[in-house]
Amino acid sequence: MQKGNNKKDSGRGKSKNPQGKGSGKGDWKRPQGKDVGKGKWKKAKEVKSEKEKSVSNKPKGTSKNTSEGIRLNKYIANSGVCSRREADMYIQVGSVTVNGKIINEMGYKVKLTDEVTFDGSRINPEPKAYVLLNKPKGFATTISESKGNTVMDLVSNASTGRINPIGRLGRNATGLLLFTNDDEFMQKFTRKGVSRLFHVVLDKNLKQEDLIKIKEGIKIEGKTISIDDIKYVENSPKKEIGLKIKHTGNSVIRNIFESLNYNVVLVDCVTIGPLTKKDLPRGRWRHLTEQELNTINML
Repeated sequence: MQKGNNKKDSGRGKSKNPQGKGSGKGDWKRPQGKDVGKGKWKKAKEVKSEKEKSVSNKPKGTSKNTSEGIRLNKYIANSGVCSRREADMYIQVGSVTVNGKIINEMGYKVKLTDEVTFDGSRINPEPKAYVLLNKPKGFATTISESKGNTVMDLVSNASTGRINPIGRLGRNATGLLLFTNDDEFMQKFTRKGVSRLFHVVLDKNLKQEDLIKIKEGIKIEGKTISIDDIKYVENSPKKEIGLKIKHTGNSVIRNIFESLNYNVVLVDCVTIGPLTKKDLPRGRWRHLTEQELNTINML
């Protein structure tokens, strides 16, 4: 692996970080460095009796979910699709669904965790965010709050929106991990796949014949696992491997080597597509630059 280049992000959330080592094309080298709607109440022409007030204050036809969330028309307008007035029209004609159900009710409220679609496409009222984290050991890749320390703790102030990790790194795995609330961007990784380069350390030297087996595609539980490339790390013991693969799961790497009777000691994600760890110490995050986004979108 050679030194990689990556531009500093000038966007929100930037921190001054010491330079680290990246990786790029060529021979493998050991990675280094520690890592509300407007309007006014009008005065009533007549004063209602206490009894009338009591009756008129009772909710009429109130949806069960109106105690929380935001109005559906505002949610749609905030997503940039159309104005709130136009959103009401689209809701009435059945162009909007919430969690798979067509909603025609005016004033219906939704939560940010609900799945809202407009004309078949999912929409999101939050600004899109793309966050890159250099994950340290001891943090689980999950959005669950019952798993102890998680990667969500590390990026809690990275975005005002709800971002999710793309793929997974094991609790003791380290390295680069992407987060976003952009479904289309996420699908580029989960469906098409974007190559990730891992530095893998085994409990013993990897035999040349086993390296060739992995390179040609190894079959696990009846399914062939394809990789982009695999090489020994330059100037290091044969138990240190550089593995490039498109799979977003972390377990697939362990499965590959365990199927050949090797135990994985360390897994570190060195690059994700054009993204490297340059200027991003362990435990820190940054926003992707516009150039980086454009490069990934062209992959």
